[in-house]
Amino acid sequence: MRWPVSTMRLLECCDNGEFSLTKELDDDIPRYAILSHTWEAEEVTFKDMIDGTGKSKAGYNKIRFCGNQARCDELHYFWVDTCCIDKSNSTELAEAINSMFRWYRDAAKCYVYLWDTSIQKRKASDKLQKFSWEAAFRESKWFKRGWTLQELLAPGVVEFFSREGKRLGDKITLEQQLHEITGIAISALRGTPLSEFGVDERLSWRKNRQTTRKEDEAYSLLGIFNIYMSLRYGEGRENAFERLLSKIEKPPKGLNRLECASEAVFNSYAKQHLPLCLLDTRIELLRDIRSWANGKDERCIFWLNGLAGTGKSTIARTVARELFEQKRLGASFFFSRGGGDVGNAQKFVTSIAVQLAESIPTLRRYISGVATEYSDIANRSLHDQWQLLILRPLSKLDNGKCLISYVLVVDALDECDNSDEISIILHLLAGASSFKTVRLQIFLTSRPEVPIRHGFHELPTTQHRDFILHNISPSIVDRDITTFFDHSFRIIQQESTLEPGWPGMEIIKTLVQKSNGLFIWAETACRFIREGLFADERLHVLIRGSTSDTKTPEEHLSKIYITVLQNSAQAIFDDQDRNKFYEMLRDFLGSVAGLLSPLSIKSLSSLLSISKHRLDRILKDLHSILYIPENETDRIRLHHPSFRDFLFHKSRCTSYFYVDEMQMHQALANKCIRLMSNCLMEDICKQTAPGILVSEVESRQIKQCLPQEVQYACLYWIQHLQRSKAQLSDNDQVHQFLQAFFLQWLETLSWIRKYSEGILAISSLQALISASESPCLHAFICDAAQFARYNRSVIEQAPLQIYSSALIFTPKQSIVRKQFEKFVPLWIHTKPNVQARWNTNLQMLEGHTDGVNSVAFSHDSKLLVSASSDSTLKVWNVATGALQQTLDGHTSWISSVAFSHNSKLLASASYGGTIKIWNAVTGTLQQTLEGHTILAYSVVFSHDSKLLASANGNTVKIWNTATGALLQMLESHTKDVNSVAFSHDSKLLASASSDGTVKIWNAATATLQRTLESYAVSVHSVVFSHDSKLLASANDSTVKIWNTATGALQQILDGHTVIVNSVAFSHDSKLLASTSAAIVNTVKVWNTATGALQQTLEGHTDTVKSVAFSHDSKLLASASCDGTIKIWDTTISAPQQTVESHTSWVTSIAFSHNSKLLASGSEDSTIKVWNTATGALQQTLEGHTDTVNSVAFSHNSKLLASASNDSTIKVWDTTIDALQQTLESHTSWVKSIAFSHNSKLLVSASYDNTIKIWNVATGVLQQTLEGHTMPATSVAFSHNSKLLASASASPDGDFTVKVWDVITGALKQTLLGHTSGIHSVAFSHNSKLLASASFDTAVYVWDVATGVPQQTLYGHADTTYLVAFSRDSKLLASASTDDTVKVWDAATGAAQQTVSIPFGISSLSFNKTNTSLVTNIGYIRLDSTELFPKSGSPPPEIGKSKRQRLGSGKSWIIWNDRNLLWLPPDYRSTKSQISPSGSTIAIGYNTGKVITIGFSTADIPF
Repeated sequence: MRWPVSTMRLLECCDNGEFSLTKELDDDIPRYAILSHTWEAEEVTFKDMIDGTGKSKAGYNKIRFCGNQARCDELHYFWVDTCCIDKSNSTELAEAINSMFRWYRDAAKCYVYLWDTSIQKRKASDKLQKFSWEAAFRESKWFKRGWTLQELLAPGVVEFFSREGKRLGDKITLEQQLHEITGIAISALRGTPLSEFGVDERLSWRKNRQTTRKEDEAYSLLGIFNIYMSLRYGEGRENAFERLLSKIEKPPKGLNRLECASEAVFNSYAKQHLPLCLLDTRIELLRDIRSWANGKDERCIFWLNGLAGTGKSTIARTVARELFEQKRLGASFFFSRGGGDVGNAQKFVTSIAVQLAESIPTLRRYISGVATEYSDIANRSLHDQWQLLILRPLSKLDNGKCLISYVLVVDALDECDNSDEISIILHLLAGASSFKTVRLQIFLTSRPEVPIRHGFHELPTTQHRDFILHNISPSIVDRDITTFFDHSFRIIQQESTLEPGWPGMEIIKTLVQKSNGLFIWAETACRFIREGLFADERLHVLIRGSTSDTKTPEEHLSKIYITVLQNSAQAIFDDQDRNKFYEMLRDFLGSVAGLLSPLSIKSLSSLLSISKHRLDRILKDLHSILYIPENETDRIRLHHPSFRDFLFHKSRCTSYFYVDEMQMHQALANKCIRLMSNCLMEDICKQTAPGILVSEVESRQIKQCLPQEVQYACLYWIQHLQRSKAQLSDNDQVHQFLQAFFLQWLETLSWIRKYSEGILAISSLQALISASESPCLHAFICDAAQFARYNRSVIEQAPLQIYSSALIFTPKQSIVRKQFEKFVPLWIHTKPNVQARWNTNLQMLEGHTDGVNSVAFSHDSKLLVSASSDSTLKVWNVATGALQQTLDGHTSWISSVAFSHNSKLLASASYGGTIKIWNAVTGTLQQTLEGHTILAYSVVFSHDSKLLASANGNTVKIWNTATGALLQMLESHTKDVNSVAFSHDSKLLASASSDGTVKIWNAATATLQRTLESYAVSVHSVVFSHDSKLLASANDSTVKIWNTATGALQQILDGHTVIVNSVAFSHDSKLLASTSAAIVNTVKVWNTATGALQQTLEGHTDTVKSVAFSHDSKLLASASCDGTIKIWDTTISAPQQTVESHTSWVTSIAFSHNSKLLASGSEDSTIKVWNTATGALQQTLEGHTDTVNSVAFSHNSKLLASASNDSTIKVWDTTIDALQQTLESHTSWVKSIAFSHNSKLLVSASYDNTIKIWNVATGVLQQTLEGHTMPATSVAFSHNSKLLASASASPDGDFTVKVWDVITGALKQTLLGHTSGIHSVAFSHNSKLLASASFDTAVYVWDVATGVPQQTLYGHADTTYLVAFSRDSKLLASASTDDTVKVWDAATGAAQQTVSIPFGISSLSFNKTNTSLVTNIGYIRLDSTELFPKSGSPPPEIGKSKRQRLGSGKSWIIWNDRNLLWLPPDYRSTKSQISPSGSTIAIGYNTGKVITIGFSTADIPF
């Protein structure tokens, strides 16, 4: 919730002793006092103060009292509600009431003036009263007033005064009386946040309080519950309270978007059976923890580490329970290996955030706001989630002078299955010490595993306290275990009606000795004894035998597990039945222990193909080692992970029960494949709409269609295969499964938001396959991995697009495409013409909202960082393409980014002149280097990571990365330094400058070693080879390679035709990559030994700014101004592929009016004609000698005209694809052509400032129209073909529209009115009106006959560039660069409708019925109720879609404004057209490519 922006007025103490109202204040409000009182007769109002008439009123005495008291307290301002609010203004009153709590809270002092409490002599009979005034004080009307509740609780200092103005005491000294009078808890009076008190308790404080207006009973509680609510006086008390309670009880919507690990919390349903520490156990340790939690130790983390079975989790649950009951538990997260959501950190932060919102209600609105603002928060990095969901909300807490304390309990961190995530979590938790408004402490338990010990080693010792549990004195541990046994046996004795004192202290001592300090042994033993038919017999089984035959705790634990398993078989079993039962038991327990996430009984039955009856029998006597819920949908779990270790350890487990781990994983993999083969299908969640997004489907629906076991099988089958170390082969079950269900498997993973895991899984299969022995399977897996990576963006968001977009844009020879092409939906009848094979581009990463300027790989090649003009850094997972982190902090474009060579740091440089150093693991900002006064162009780390060099103006600066200190300034260049690079031995530093030189410096001494004269205007980039022997520089359009020892020029790499922006060596120094600027947009890869060009990588649609090799030299990343990053495979050399297309930019596309043909014109001087039914190229029309600027079909579709920069127009016969006429007369470029509506004439407009009209049949020039002083860029025939209108879009001079007689060529009208260039002209269908659209934002409607402007239409906020009349000439539509289309009444000029459009359109007209606008991006529906509204007509429809039928968006083809088909980034363009039939879309590209996609609209499923 956001509080309304409200201002307040104060009363100011004047020098003459009087008071005056200040102006309205919103910022810089001075310290002030505030009055609390009860309203009486003759109160001074705001109007009285303005008029100066209030001094005579009795209420002025209270104002005078408050002012004088404020002066005494050295406060020059004060506030009184009666006269500081203009209550005649309902808006101001509403804002004031909603702000009142805050105003009282922020006051320096609150004075309570009690008119009904007077100081008087103490009566002799009044023996019980401490003060003479106390009886009146207790009965004061002030305590019965509704509004005074918040006036008592909100301020930090509240002082009470009698009617005479004498101080009676304050909120502290009168604490007990106030508590007794009001019933308000003393802790609330002392300033404990009100959110700490329950709703019912806070509502109880209003008891016996009254307000003048009934609604105020509710409104006076707004501040108590920290909510905002509109005021509706007249709604009555009940309605006001109903609204108030709905606000209180309604959880913020944003919280519902945060997915939580339901079993993470200490008191989750699944953990209700788990024990706490018994009374009188762990006494010393718990006392130590309580002391730490109560602030006796400044260290924010308490790390309790201990070996398996020593009781860490029980202690953690006990600590969490105590803190929960004290209302000091912020959140808890109990990890459990193989526990699904609690086995990893994916939902760690979101779970903590939701719990914090529950524990600290004042956080709810902040956390909810973040979840609403960042809809993808759950998919962001742990760092981003922590920053946004935890740190940001906590930093906004304002608890006045009261520092509140909360504890997070994190148990079994070692059971998080990703060591990298463990390290990140430790770093994030360590940041808890930075808060000033809240004390956040972390109680953390784990085994002393290496990643955790290493993580704590990297943290300052001032941040964590370590306690080693297994180092506690054995006598103390034995004492606690004895207490545990004594407690447990008392319960068993009562349940089994055994004799009192059973089994005796000697038996307990024996069991304590057997436990060997392990609480898990004692717990297992008690569960085993308790679940038996006869407890005493079970006890004898345990104590049977000597205690000296085992030595280690591990051996003790193994013996009790064996005992439990052996006793699970009934005594009546014969040997055959017993062995069969043991075999069933072993297989079942092996599966349960081997599961990578626990499953319910029901799901296990389905996955393992075991009947419910058999499962019940197996589970009957396993309660001592398994948690077996009564509800079959709840998950079965091991009581302790030590049982898993036992089961898979051959020397610890008997031959009956030992489970071969690899065989078990193979069996589970087989069971997963069987289950998926039976369950997976297309559209498994029954959504139908092909463009439906995962985020639009309720999780309940997904869970219903994808039960637990199916989700498990899809997620883990490949991991089980990996762990089985199986060798896969052609046509085995894995190969057959993938050939049948690969797409359905990916679809399912997308629904459960695990698509990235699928990419990793399918790639990991390659390690299990021999390419030589299983060539078919290996080829399938390689193709499948490329398919999954390339289509990640769409499948991850819209799973059903895997059957449409993903298939039809995948190369034609792709194995996956050919295998699954039958799944392409019927509504796609013409597929786009795409390349035959995969190229070297592995992935395209999208996410930045502006151009990408720089990229860098981490040194393990797992991460890629990108820097953008959107002022953010993004860190990506190279394997999956998933976004890991977004780093915000810069306020302007980021020009350069670099990883340190130990991969621990990131450096970024911005155009704002700042350089920032970040922790690469957590994303936290380490340093901001502010020595640059102008643009910082480039940053680079030395190879020992100790130094950072930056380019700034004509200087290079060298910094200490640890301290941020400036060490050196290198000055010699005469112009800006564009790039800097360290040699790999860190001894040399190179700088490239716009002065045309490269300079090599001694990095240690800052002395200039050598200047390399490149003889270029500017050197844009420089880099050392990794053996430091070579230096490459980007010089204008060439790349030069230099010998660093001698300075000799070794190679000139010539091949780029425009400026080279960036160069990079591969890490084996064998390759060099270079990037080019706009128009070409390519990356070139060179052989450094020979200088030969090895590859030219194409695909970016704008300047390529940066390139970087991975450290294994296998990958190349490129960053472009088109906002994307591409990752290329450098190990393969894909042959140049030929897709039928132009060889240069497509300049124009047009459909024939019968929709059968598509024509495209290009800079390559050709026109191509395409068959729209098949998408095939029908003809290439050659003849022009320069760029073809425009193509147009005649209205009968028989002719095609093309206009070119070669000054000619050519007319082609489309029926035979032959040249019919070449029209020559223009002396400059021809930019625009149009056929008359009868198809007999053709008009052309040229840069020679003339317009020519031609006879299409004969090619004869009929008229040359001269009069424009600038080239005409828009021409239009009237619908009767008798008139022609022309206009120029040039902003320089010619702002006229001219109307010509087509037959005579006479100038009929020159229309003056526009004040800038004119983009578009259009005749009405009755040829009586003409409309024009201009840079000046206006639309003019002219009377063609008189030349008089009928209407001048204003309303657009930017340039208008298209106009069109309706068929009946009554409506006019105009399109503007303000992203709107407006519809006007052509007769009156009244605006009828405004329709938002997603981006610019290139064509505009009305359909035949005038109910829709027809554009190149599709139909836009018009609301008929808004056109010419009449009195009594129904209101316009609200919220209905404006887009109709087929249309195009930026990344989607749409149908009736719903997503239909996703366009991959390589297939997006603003040059699109929809056929007149509305069933085919054509798109032209700067690369020369043209595609058509045809749709069977009757088969579209919505």
